[in-house]
Amino acid sequence: MELREMTVLVTGAASGIGFALCEGFLDDSACVIAVDRNPEGMKPLAEKGAVTLQVDVSDPMQVQHMVKTAVKETGRLDVLFNNAGLGLRCDLPDHKPDQFEEVIRVNLFGPVYGMRYAIPVMQSQKFGRIINLVSRVPEFGAAGMSAYGSSKAALWAATRHVANEVKDADVLINGLIPGPTKSGMMPKGQNPSKVYPTARMLATLSAGGPSGKVFWDEKEYRMFDTENEAYRS
Repeated sequence: MELREMTVLVTGAASGIGFALCEGFLDDSACVIAVDRNPEGMKPLAEKGAVTLQVDVSDPMQVQHMVKTAVKETGRLDVLFNNAGLGLRCDLPDHKPDQFEEVIRVNLFGPVYGMRYAIPVMQSQKFGRIINLVSRVPEFGAAGMSAYGSSKAALWAATRHVANEVKDADVLINGLIPGPTKSGMMPKGQNPSKVYPTARMLATLSAGGPSGKVFWDEKEYRMFDTENEAYRS
């Protein structure tokens, strides 16, 4: 399928990487469903033709409604990009009540809920691509990043497991590492638009393409591989 034939749903769409991905997919003539807790930030996307939904991805019922709405509005759901996330830098004993848990709910359970409800749709239409935003943070074990790192390590594992559960269908599930990218979590870094080529590549993989893998700058990246630079720094 070509992007102009696809429905692409992006979570965390009001700013940063999610906003840039929506712009890229819109420019490539895809039908875009933009999702975020902040409706104001998505207004420019709506003006460009995106369908916008206010959704908290940590709530499974809202995620289920999100998927149903995408199908109701466009007739299908071809690409799910699980981008929504929270960042937190804080030593574990200093966490406020429910801070660690909130990061896990958004960064891990949000994508898990998305996969849970999107996969049956994709299986029924015999096509689907799911992209989960992961990170190299777990490889470094950076101080103060236990919640974020744990969520992304678990999401990497979930990506691999669920990819094998659907390996007999044309539903491919992969992780994407954006690298240091300017966003609400990170004040410095590359322009978020630099992430789009890898997202586009994963959204348009041919049948039989890679699944259960992680990609960075359009190349496969082996998470937790001792040959990676992360382990030599």
